[in-house]
Amino acid sequence: MKIIQVRDKNEGGQVGYQLVAETLKKGTETFGLATGSTPISIYDALVASDLDFSAATSINLDEYKGLAADHPQSYHYFMAQHLFNEKPFKESFVPDGANSDAATEVARYEKIVDAHPVDLQILGLGKNGHIGFNEPGTPFDSLTHEVALTESTITANARFFDSATAVPRFAYSMGIASIMKAKQILLVAYGAAKAEAVQAMIEGPVSEMLPASVLQRHPHVTIILDEAAASRLTKK
Repeated sequence: MKIIQVRDKNEGGQVGYQLVAETLKKGTETFGLATGSTPISIYDALVASDLDFSAATSINLDEYKGLAADHPQSYHYFMAQHLFNEKPFKESFVPDGANSDAATEVARYEKIVDAHPVDLQILGLGKNGHIGFNEPGTPFDSLTHEVALTESTITANARFFDSATAVPRFAYSMGIASIMKAKQILLVAYGAAKAEAVQAMIEGPVSEMLPASVLQRHPHVTIILDEAAASRLTKK
């Protein structure tokens, strides 16, 4: 793992932007994208740049089950607002939250992942160590699947909804094995609330109870942390 410590999310956004720009210039064809507040500073930097993604493909990690693409809290909508409207890709894939047939949707999406191998995967980190919507206990060999969200994840995401009761209870997510197929991974984490998960991810044992710990087994991982998120690391 390569660990980069930054002052704040703005500097982190610039560092992340530089990595994306470098991989694009080297011929990267497919980017794996994440949602949530963490990657926004990277997307802002991409939007402000002159980078052209019109020959590239994007594949998003996850989507709430039960939300149509035009729902203001769907991840389709999030990506349009923060990136795609200004920087369109040749193709952009996001799980179809409006498809209530989980078996059909997860099989369809895993075929997309296989057909478009991810060159660079961007990840955030949940307070409980989840990546994508892969909650603690998710098998490391999992492919795209339907997820029952934990109460901690629902609570963490409630700030984006009118209330916690409005947060969907299920989602579609690329599995851990799906994520690990990426050639290169960029994980970003900010704030003291992520410090415990960061320490366990980097210095703790590899365990399905801390999904992000599996990244210790990936050959090409870059982690961007601010001082607060890195505060519990014992090896500086």
